[in-house]
Amino acid sequence: MIWKQQKARELPRPAGCGGLPAPPGRGQPHPSALPPWQADTQEPRTIPWSSQGSWFVSGSSPSPRYDRGATVAGVVGVGRLITGMDRGLQGMCVNERRHLIVPPHLGYGSIGVAGLIPPDATLYFDVVMLDIWNKNDKLQITTLSKPERCNRTVENSDFVRYHYNGTLLDGTPFDSSYSKDSTYDTYVGTGWLIKGMDQGLLGMCAGEKRSIIIPPFLAYGEKGYGTVIPPQASLVFSVLLVDFHNPKDGIFLEHLEVPESCKRRAVIGDFVRYHYNGTLMDGTLFDSSYSRNHTYNTYIGKGYIIPGMDQGLQGVCMGERRRVIIPPHLAYGENGTGNKIPGSAVLIFDVHIIDFHNPADPVEIETVYRPEGCNVTTRARDFIRYHYNCSLLDGTKAESWQAPSWGADGHRSSVIEGLNTGLLNMCAGEKRVLIIPPHLGHGESGARGVPGSAVLRFEVELISMEEGVPEGYLFIWHGDPPASLYEQMDLNKDGEIPADEFSTFIKTQVAEGKGRLMPSSDPEKVIADMFRNQDRNQDGKITSEELKLKSDEDQEKIHEEL
Repeated sequence: MIWKQQKARELPRPAGCGGLPAPPGRGQPHPSALPPWQADTQEPRTIPWSSQGSWFVSGSSPSPRYDRGATVAGVVGVGRLITGMDRGLQGMCVNERRHLIVPPHLGYGSIGVAGLIPPDATLYFDVVMLDIWNKNDKLQITTLSKPERCNRTVENSDFVRYHYNGTLLDGTPFDSSYSKDSTYDTYVGTGWLIKGMDQGLLGMCAGEKRSIIIPPFLAYGEKGYGTVIPPQASLVFSVLLVDFHNPKDGIFLEHLEVPESCKRRAVIGDFVRYHYNGTLMDGTLFDSSYSRNHTYNTYIGKGYIIPGMDQGLQGVCMGERRRVIIPPHLAYGENGTGNKIPGSAVLIFDVHIIDFHNPADPVEIETVYRPEGCNVTTRARDFIRYHYNCSLLDGTKAESWQAPSWGADGHRSSVIEGLNTGLLNMCAGEKRVLIIPPHLGHGESGARGVPGSAVLRFEVELISMEEGVPEGYLFIWHGDPPASLYEQMDLNKDGEIPADEFSTFIKTQVAEGKGRLMPSSDPEKVIADMFRNQDRNQDGKITSEELKLKSDEDQEKIHEEL
């Protein structure tokens, strides 16, 4: 009998074999998608000589591999297979199916296989190629997407958090982190991962996606893994790197916007008010002060906030915008917090510094304009008239008067303490800028239009001033008081002084320049207060026994007062 040459009947080839585009996870990537370290001449993978392959086979044998759910694995082209199978597998792609007709002289010849294959038998094989690899294969890495900005890439000893889908080379899935709703978290290059994954994660950016094809000798080798990964299986991982860090990492700062003028930077012990957006490295927002329409207010360097933010806020300027990248050991560690910050997560804070101060800060005074020949300046208890604009340090207008505003320096009920201080020693016409810390302003509670713990900026211009009187006095004499004060005050000489006589007498002394009232926008009220103080039994008149000078009461001779 003359045997014909072996025939291989090719069924339709899978996409990605012979130049057709390959679906994700099958065949080889298009050269344009290859990263720079991979050869740009790679073609869709087919079985060459001396390759290891795994395939399903069915035929006329009593125990086909399809029926047993097992694969056949072997090296092609080195004499370990019958000649017909060696030749019939050449050029096959993963997932390609072929019908092979092998004549006896390329099969088991005139001997056959006892009990299975008779002598001189033609063999028929139905073959599906599941996997191909070669002992000289290297890791195949394809970058699917990569962020525009990549300040750092994965190195050995880094701790990584990533999502993945794992499939065999024929597309059969065997595992996925997405199904567990949790990233896979581990160290790189320390033996916790299979060698191929250890190598495949190196050089990745946070947010990068890769396809990593790992030959079995860099994966689970001859033993496979459980029931899901067969022996000698190539593995395909689609990986999304969520974030990574190194246990030795400190915080990383990006100065997004720094004001041209920065007279002072925040130090340990300062109280800072700032807005922030907090995200994970993949961009997931976990918190924002803007959503609450309220700054976050805290001391820095005292342990009130996570260590990374304590460090990241030191050295900021007022108005600065800064990005603070914090590794987990300086944030919420392995446990994370709540349901928005997972364990071992790197945190990114974009902060905007509104203001800061120290509890020991005084009022900061800047003289913008001072008239020449300034001889008379404001003192405590003077009554002044001034213009002002008030704003927060971020420029938000808090209060403004375009018309004259009256206020009595030294009267805590009238103006805040910091403004009292800032208005001292001013000339009429002088202009100043005052920076007032909250403990000299509206404190932790704030006021209408002024948030709690806010630093205030005042632009003030002094319009005019009136000399005041010492604290506790309502009227002072410019000289010595009359020797017979009661008789002069009793205008109708009836032996008692009602309110109208008292008021007429005081107004006359002021008009004649013999004394002055405490400056006020309502002199009548000041005189009424003076009368009420002297009318000790509150019967509506002052007797000679009731009338006393304040100097007599205080035993002080500096000033005289009714």
